Amino acid sequence: MQTTIPFHNTYAQLPAPFHTPQAPVPVASPSLIAVNRPLAADLGMTLGDDDELAEIFAGNRALPGAAPIAQAYAGHQFGGFSPQLGDGRAVLLGEVITSGGARRDVQLKGSGRTPYSRGGDGRAWLGPVLREYVVSEAMHALGIPTTRALAAVRTGERVLRQDGPLPGAILTRVASSHLRVGTFQYFAARGDTASLARLFGYAVQRHYPGAQDPGAFLRAVIARQAALVAQWMGLGFIHGVMNTDNTSISGETIDYGPCAFMDGYFADQVFSSIDRQGRYAYSNQPHLIVWNMAQLATALVPLMPDQDAAIADFTEAVHAMPDLIEDERLRVFGAKIGLAEPSEDDATLIGDLLQIMEDSGADFTNTFRALARGKAADEFTDPSLFRAWETRWKSRIESEPDWRARMEAANPAVIPRNHRVEEMIAAAVAGDDAPFHRMVEALARPYEDLEVSAYLAEPPSPDQIVRETFCGT
Repeated sequence: MQTTIPFHNTYAQLPAPFHTPQAPVPVASPSLIAVNRPLAADLGMTLGDDDELAEIFAGNRALPGAAPIAQAYAGHQFGGFSPQLGDGRAVLLGEVITSGGARRDVQLKGSGRTPYSRGGDGRAWLGPVLREYVVSEAMHALGIPTTRALAAVRTGERVLRQDGPLPGAILTRVASSHLRVGTFQYFAARGDTASLARLFGYAVQRHYPGAQDPGAFLRAVIARQAALVAQWMGLGFIHGVMNTDNTSISGETIDYGPCAFMDGYFADQVFSSIDRQGRYAYSNQPHLIVWNMAQLATALVPLMPDQDAAIADFTEAVHAMPDLIEDERLRVFGAKIGLAEPSEDDATLIGDLLQIMEDSGADFTNTFRALARGKAADEFTDPSLFRAWETRWKSRIESEPDWRARMEAANPAVIPRNHRVEEMIAAAVAGDDAPFHRMVEALARPYEDLEVSAYLAEPPSPDQIVRETFCGT
């Protein structure tokens, strides 16, 4: 059986300012690490043997119907604007239609230099490829909107990074699209209103067909981003690089670089080695997504006939976003403590628990999971502080039907623990992929207590704590 992928290419049909034709750069000796067969089936793909898949997902073999391109975009990176970024190490092969009729991009990440590489080698090393595969698939299983991992391939080549030569790899990523806030900024910064209008029309048709004008589009994107970041907060997830070029218009989590999940709860937790000022700390994520949406709003203003009125309207939409995020966050955390319809008073109850957790360094995931089972006190160095809160909580949930089932559904048993991810990467670099496959299997059903995933529920010992995570470039 030969591999077939029924490609569609609507974005590649847009004119030159949007992208540059770019074939993947072939690699020396590709070998398949993993392929996501259930996802491939949903995408309408027929898959051949492993050797053929390695050639295809390394970019060595072109498939009929593909129209590979590197996309152009700009973006604010840690607050500073870069007018031209673009796919510096990625190639969009084309689009496919799922069994449910949804359009998805299929992209190779780490596929070689492009016109947007800005001096980089266009490659990825094995660690970040496996991290993104594991974490993006875990996020999907956790119910979070996200890009997906279709395949991972070793290249048989070495890439040079600060730590020296490392094994190369390529990730095949699937996304609702790769349109970013930075895509809109790219054309707005150039004063190319015609291309900006064409991009707006494409984004509306693909993602928000009910949006009749830029204001409605902005509000729709804001709503999705507010819900997404609230879901991140509910999992203790820290993206690490919430730049506008890493903020997807579709409302999916995209670009898992120095991302991490908290073990002990600390509101200002930062893992990313490049986030020196804590700009994208856990507690800052709601503020920074508002800032990113303000940049989208700014980029949309040139499309409006009355720009003064548009500025006033868009400003109102952005200023309303913090309350929207807080409503979403209250809903997420309310479910985590068993509440179907949490009130503003419950926000105090939730906040008090988080403060006690921070004071004790209690494990974020395990505390919430244990709460429904009457064992949360074991997570605290001073259980007496928790017991007082627990009395208040029990009084609150007395009238809540199905609170325990609601908590079991809202609080995962396992997450991709940072120390386990690092162990998995170290093993793969040494040639052992078994921990990677074990982790993918264990994280596929995160809300169940399974023997195969029990090791992921164990917080790190002091010598296992991961204090920094790193971007793959």
